[in-house]
Amino acid sequence: MAGVLDSVNQRTQLVGQNRLELLLFRLDSPQLYGINVFKVKEVLQCPKLTIMPKSSPVVRGVANIRGGTIPILDLSMATGRAGLSDLKNSFVIITEYNSKIQGFLVRSVERIINMNWEEIHPPPKGTGRDHYLTAVTRVDNQLVEIIDVEKILAEVAPTSEVISEGVIDVDTQAKAVSKKVLICDDSSVARKQVIRCLETVGVEVIALNDGRQAYDYLMQMAAQGKQVDEELLMLISDIEMPEMDGYTLTAEIRSDPRLQKMHIILHTSLSGVFNQAMVKKVGADDFLAKFRPDELAARVVDRIKAVEAS
Repeated sequence: MAGVLDSVNQRTQLVGQNRLELLLFRLDSPQLYGINVFKVKEVLQCPKLTIMPKSSPVVRGVANIRGGTIPILDLSMATGRAGLSDLKNSFVIITEYNSKIQGFLVRSVERIINMNWEEIHPPPKGTGRDHYLTAVTRVDNQLVEIIDVEKILAEVAPTSEVISEGVIDVDTQAKAVSKKVLICDDSSVARKQVIRCLETVGVEVIALNDGRQAYDYLMQMAAQGKQVDEELLMLISDIEMPEMDGYTLTAEIRSDPRLQKMHIILHTSLSGVFNQAMVKKVGADDFLAKFRPDELAARVVDRIKAVEAS
């Protein structure tokens, strides 16, 4: 337990500093790709795969790893290319997204680098494959592409977006019409999921692509003399975003007297013990794992009721 706590303490030193660690890897080309180390549980040589009938072609099979059965997705095939052929000499990156474990099949794994989110940028327009990218950066003068894993997972195993009956009551829905919620997420799929969920609740949604855009939007409101926490019901922010991550966005908001009363929910596919420590350190009001429409809708409903009762 002491080791875990030490690790948490070390990682939380980066909170508010807008930093991340990327694991670099390659598919069947010289192109470099990156994945946030927080998502990675381990990397191993591709194990023996058992083919699953009727599964998506992207799922090359399942592997028995540490006593658990884990689906292995071919990242090359998932992004519209030919699947990797030489499985014996390939690697699997075991990851956790949205509290689910899966492996990503890649050709090779390079190294881990420490970067600042300000060095991570939205993908350029018209790159041809930008619909599978959330961001790009440069390492040693080489372009690194960061894949929209949430889009891939949504295509391979779609998540239900239906809100259960009884989560939203008629009275709250009527009051929601006058409320605005600001959201920011660099994944187009995640943004659409959140927008549809909140529109079902009844609120007006302002959707932005990253933490920098959200911060600039809030600063502009404050500069115009608006009472931001009264104009906006809440902010729902992803954590991993180019330019400015959700932790830094929250810390910046809390440090500005004009913004610090904002109700903030960090909504992320990141899992694990680190999040609770980080959320507490930066001062967010709540943390919610993606994508759970009932829980997200319930948080917004609770916030509406709290504001109406105050």
